[in-house]
Amino acid sequence: MAHTDHPTTKGQAWFCTTGLPSDIIIEVEDMAFHLHKFPLMSKSRKLHEMITEQETNASSSKIQKPAERDNDCDGDKEIEEEEDNEEDQQYCISFPDFPGGSETFETAAKFCYGVKIELSASNVAPLRCAGEYLEMTEEYSEDNLISKTERFLSQTVLKSIKDSIRTLNSCKNILPLAETLGIVQRCIDAVAVRASAADPSLFGWPVNDHGPGNGVEANTRRKGANRGGGMDSWFEELGHLSLPLFKRLISAMKSRDLSSEVIESCLMYYAKKYIPGISRSSRKASSSSIPSENEQRELLETIITNLPEETSSRTSTTTRILFGLLRTANILNASEAARAALERKIGSQLEQATLDDLLIPSYSYLNETLYDVACVERILGYFLNGLEERSTARIQGEEENISVRSTALMLVGKLIDGYLSEIASDNNLLPEKFCELAVALPDQARLFDDGLYRAVDVYLKAHPWISEAEREQICGVMDCQKLTLEACTHAAQNERLPLRAVVQVLFFEQLQLRQAIAGTLMVADVNPEEIPRLSIMEGREGEGEGGEQEETTGVVGMARAQEGSSTWRKTVRENQVLRLDMDSMRTRVQELERECSSMKKVIQKIDKVGKHGSNGGREGGGGGGGGWRKKLGCKFKTQVCDSHEPTVVEAKKGRGHRHQHQ
Repeated sequence: MAHTDHPTTKGQAWFCTTGLPSDIIIEVEDMAFHLHKFPLMSKSRKLHEMITEQETNASSSKIQKPAERDNDCDGDKEIEEEEDNEEDQQYCISFPDFPGGSETFETAAKFCYGVKIELSASNVAPLRCAGEYLEMTEEYSEDNLISKTERFLSQTVLKSIKDSIRTLNSCKNILPLAETLGIVQRCIDAVAVRASAADPSLFGWPVNDHGPGNGVEANTRRKGANRGGGMDSWFEELGHLSLPLFKRLISAMKSRDLSSEVIESCLMYYAKKYIPGISRSSRKASSSSIPSENEQRELLETIITNLPEETSSRTSTTTRILFGLLRTANILNASEAARAALERKIGSQLEQATLDDLLIPSYSYLNETLYDVACVERILGYFLNGLEERSTARIQGEEENISVRSTALMLVGKLIDGYLSEIASDNNLLPEKFCELAVALPDQARLFDDGLYRAVDVYLKAHPWISEAEREQICGVMDCQKLTLEACTHAAQNERLPLRAVVQVLFFEQLQLRQAIAGTLMVADVNPEEIPRLSIMEGREGEGEGGEQEETTGVVGMARAQEGSSTWRKTVRENQVLRLDMDSMRTRVQELERECSSMKKVIQKIDKVGKHGSNGGREGGGGGGGGWRKKLGCKFKTQVCDSHEPTVVEAKKGRGHRHQHQ
C-alpha cells in the first residue's frame, strides 16, 4: 500500500485515510474497521472468500422489474441512481471471536496495507493466531503473516527466558488456538531448558525482602546475572502468569531435574506476588489484583505441594517466607496434608529461624494460648527426627557432619529457650505444655541452662497461683549443674523458686566455688620461670640436625618462650585478682561463723536457764527456747561451713585459741 495511508481511530470506529471511500466494514468486539477490500483480499484467503461470497449474494439478490419501469417516464434516472448506490455499497463482516481482539486485528490490517509492524514477545503469539484465523499463509501470498511471526518466535523469543515467559503470558486469552498451534508448549520447554542450563546461584535474589542490606544483595546479584549469561531478571514476568500456566511451567521444570533452588525461588516469588501476609514487613501482596480466598487457598496448596523437600542452600530469608506461608495456611484453613508438609519443610532448616518466626498466632478457637505452641512442638519434632535420620546414615566426612549437627542443635536450643521465655508470660499456658516443650530437646542442645532458668523465672512470676508441686515440676526442667555463677547467684536469692530448687542451686554453687579455689591454688604452685625455660629447651632439642633446621628450631623456641612468658604474666595477674576476691570471701565466711557461734552460745544459755526452773517452767523454758530459735531464724542445727580448704579451717582454729587465751 502507498505511504499515503494513515489509519486513524474515531471513537469506536477505525478509518484508513487513503483518500478513497471504504468499501468494507469489519466488526471486531466493539470496534468497527472501515477498510478497503482489495488490500485485505490480497493477503487473507478467508477474507477473500467471505467478500467474494457477499458480492455474489448481492448481485443475485438484485431482481429486475421491467414491468414497473415500462411506463415510467423517469426510468432512466432510477437506473442511474441504482448504479451509483451499487458503487457506494459497503460490505460488512463480523468477527466476534477474533483471537487477540480488536488490537490484534488492527495490527493485522496494517500488515495487509503494507505498513511495517513491530513484533515483540507480547504480540507475536496473538498475531500468529490471527494469521492462522485469517489464513494468511505463505502459499496464498509470499512473506505473509504466519511465516513472519514463526521466524520471530524461533529466532528471537524462544532464545530468551524472559521473552518466552512474556509470550507464554500473552497466550492466556488465546489458549484454545495457541495450544493447538503449539505455542504454549514451545515456550514452556524453552524456559525449562534455558533455566536448567543457567547458574543456580543467580536465582536467589527475588526471594529476598527489599529491606536494609537485602536490596544491595539483590542489585549485586542482578548485575552479576546480566554480566554472566546475558540473563535478565525474568521473575517479574513469571509473576504475571496465570495459575494453570504457572503449574505447567513448574511441572516442566521438575521433570527436567532442575535445581531445587531455582524451583523454590520461583514458587516463593509467585506466592509473595499474590498471597498477602507472607512477609510481616509488607502485609500486602505485590500484585494489584488479589485473588479470592478460595483462589489463594488453591494457590497456596500448589506452592506447598511443589516445594522441594531438600535444598542445598538454606537461608534465614527462605525460612522466614516458609513461616509466612504457614501462618497464611492457618488463616486460609488449608488442608492438613499441606500444613504438615510445610511444617516438615520448616523443621529441616529450623536452625535458620528467628524468634519472631516462631511466634505463630493461634487462629483456632480450640487453643486458649496466644501463640500456637503445639505447632512449634511439631516443627521441633521434625527437626529432631531429621537429625536422628542423618546421624544413622553413615556417609563420608562423618566428623564434619557431627560438628554441623551439634552446631544446629545448639542454635535450636537457644531458639527454643528464647521462645519459652516469650510464651511463659501467657496466663493460659499450662505447666504440662511448658514442661513438654522444655524437655523435648536433648541435653547436648544446651551448654548452659541460663536461658531455660530465665524462662522458668518468667513462668513462675506470671503464674503465682500454681501449687508447690507444679512449681517443682516447672523447676525440674532445668539442670542446676549447668547454671553459671551469675545464674546461681540470682537463683539463690529468688523467692519464687521452691525450697528444694534453692538448696540444689546453693549446693552446686558451692561446688563451683570449690573448683575455682582448687584451680587457683594449683596454678599458684607452679614456678613462673618454668614455662619460658621449657619453651627454650624445646627450641634447643633440634640442634645437630642440620643448619637450617637448627636455625628454624631456635627461632621457634624463642617465639614460644616469648609467647609463654606473656601468657604467664597475664595468668599471674588474673590469679592475683582471683586470690584477693577469695580472701575477701574467706573473711566474710569467718565473720558469719563467729556470728553463728555467738548465737549458738546465747541459745545454749537460754536452754540452761530453762532447765533450772520448775516443772511448768521447764515446759515453758523449752517453749521459750523454741521461740528464741524462731525469732533468730535457726530452724536447723548450726554447723561450721566447710566451703573452704582445711588449711583455712586450721588457721581459723589457731586464731580462735589465741583469742581465747588472751
